[in-house]
Amino acid sequence: MDKFRMVFQFLQSNQESFMNGICGIMALCSAQLYSAFDYTCPCLPEYNFSYAIGILALPPFLLFLLGFVMNNNVSMLAEEWKRPVGKRRKDPAVLRYMICSMTQRSMIAPIVWISVTLLDGKCFVCAFSINVPLEKFGNVSDHGLSEIDMLRLLAKIPCKEIFDGHAVVSRDVAVRYLRCISQAFGWAFLLVTTILAFLARAIRPCFTQAVFLKTKYWSHYIDIERKLFDETCTEHAKSFAKVCIQQYFEGISGEIRHIHQQHRPRHNSKDSDEDRKDEIEKLRGVTDQEDMNKVLKNWHNCKPPLNIGKTVYQNGHGCTKHNNLNNNPAQPRKEVVAYYSKV
Repeated sequence: MDKFRMVFQFLQSNQESFMNGICGIMALCSAQLYSAFDYTCPCLPEYNFSYAIGILALPPFLLFLLGFVMNNNVSMLAEEWKRPVGKRRKDPAVLRYMICSMTQRSMIAPIVWISVTLLDGKCFVCAFSINVPLEKFGNVSDHGLSEIDMLRLLAKIPCKEIFDGHAVVSRDVAVRYLRCISQAFGWAFLLVTTILAFLARAIRPCFTQAVFLKTKYWSHYIDIERKLFDETCTEHAKSFAKVCIQQYFEGISGEIRHIHQQHRPRHNSKDSDEDRKDEIEKLRGVTDQEDMNKVLKNWHNCKPPLNIGKTVYQNGHGCTKHNNLNNNPAQPRKEVVAYYSKV
């Protein structure tokens, strides 16, 4: 368990490795899910095709949506798309990169399901059993069946237990014929998806390397910034709760407080005072609920610009002004204003 926890923490620290690991697990789960799936063809000409297409298309769609749900970048993408501009503009290229990255990872499990389904062939046999050419594998002239009865008989080919038309068509030959076609489609599907994945992963960065590096960098930055902000809020909440609880217990009652002080050594109070000072320092000056709400609101409405040399001042309703700490020559007005104010 310790080794598994260490591996999981390492993958979480590396976003790309973590998401690739999740996609690999989902691909394996989709293959295992298909192997455990109880495939039962209705063996009716009205429902065979609909059932087979549903098995081929519906689970991949659900796996595709599940891939988006398990991807943490979905909420991050929505927040980045809907947030006010503030002091930081939105880059559509970064948003497109995040969408493409999530889509590519989410398509792995559906591709595995479709490939396994086509290579197995049961779905294809159920869907196209009524299209078996009787002139190649059956008796065309002496069956004595109407067209509707013939369709019902051919629809029973996937069901070995109830098929009773061996005198008309050889079931084993028909199933083998349909499975060969299904496997051909499966290998062709794998070939096409592999070529498309190669083109998307290899050729695209060769033509737009600078743009690719820029969008990849700022996509990782948005994810890391969000994680660090959540960690900072968690640390602040722990310190805030600890100080509030300590103040509550110390201010319950003078008598209870006096009794506790009589039974406790003196140096413990000094240690508790030092601990409280440390916790108050961790609060970074935000010691009120309204102030914390303003901080969170400002973070959403007006994120600071991506320039470490600028300090943004806020009043709880958004950005007001910024101060340049890099001695930027583009702002000599402050000196002029100070000069005239003295006059």
